[in-house]
Amino acid sequence: MLARMSFPPAHDALPQTSPASSSTAAAQLQIAAARSGPLFVVLNAGSGRNDADEQQALMSRVFFEAGRDVKFFQVSDPSQINVAAERAVSLAREHGGVVVAAGGDGTINAVASATLGSNCLFGVLPQGTFNYFGRANAIPQGTEAAARALMGADVVPTQVGLVNGRAFLVNASLGLYPQVLEDREAWKQRLGRSRLVAFFAALVTLVQARRQLGLEIEMAGQSTAMRTTTLFVGNNHLQLSQVGMHEKLVEAVDEGRLAGIAVRQTKSLVLLGLMLRGLVGTMGDDDNITAFSFRRLTVNVPRKRRIRVAVDGEILWMKGPLVFEVSPTPLMLLVPAPADRAQVA
Repeated sequence: MLARMSFPPAHDALPQTSPASSSTAAAQLQIAAARSGPLFVVLNAGSGRNDADEQQALMSRVFFEAGRDVKFFQVSDPSQINVAAERAVSLAREHGGVVVAAGGDGTINAVASATLGSNCLFGVLPQGTFNYFGRANAIPQGTEAAARALMGADVVPTQVGLVNGRAFLVNASLGLYPQVLEDREAWKQRLGRSRLVAFFAALVTLVQARRQLGLEIEMAGQSTAMRTTTLFVGNNHLQLSQVGMHEKLVEAVDEGRLAGIAVRQTKSLVLLGLMLRGLVGTMGDDDNITAFSFRRLTVNVPRKRRIRVAVDGEILWMKGPLVFEVSPTPLMLLVPAPADRAQVA
């Protein structure tokens, strides 16, 4: 659906310039795109609890009032999100526009992955249950407020994590946590999407947990063996802060590193205790947690050729070894101007 049709011309053809002037020209093009470029919105019709058509109509009205051209890619089949994202990026590059993800953290991840390295700006309209990425970047959680904030947003380079080349904005993990997410999705299909359902699903999974993974880890040139129920790699300071990880680990993410968290125990009561500590924000004080920060981490799971990995809530199978690292290329994120920022909570 097009709210307006007069897309501006592409900006691909630039005159030969010096590196300094080229950098200035690129910055000017980014500002132009942020303030007046067309918007290419990938909308996940399955995210959140609101009607997708109503949400699209609301966004369209806000963008039309601001004088912005917009094209929507409304996706009802999750398997088509990557295709829609790639199409949105292609058009944004052609027309000097902005790629926008409207959905939960999984949708945002898929669209961000397609946008990373494209030189396109990236915007977010949160629609999911937890919305850690949007909340961490002070993006309003209401659709109308988020859409209006997008109109005057600033361009901020934002760190992206990679696992075997796949981008993640919030977290990536292996072991018990992917099982928790998989079971949570099954419960949501029965009981609906809410934080209470997510908590109940996690509770059931932890009670049944028994397995540990034997890992071989290499970091900063040193190798070590580790047994753990879960290896969790965080790239979101808000999530880490809310579960109570120590301030230095939270700050490490803001300083260009990733946070590693390993859980040693398998006993159900211990795991339940950890979950409760996370809910009240004191997980970092538990003796069963090993926490560290890094820029690159190689993880091998002996005798396993394929490993189940959770990436921003999506379950994937990857070939080992797993390489977790900070992307050398940041995501050019549109962050609300100070007057439009939501309180980070």
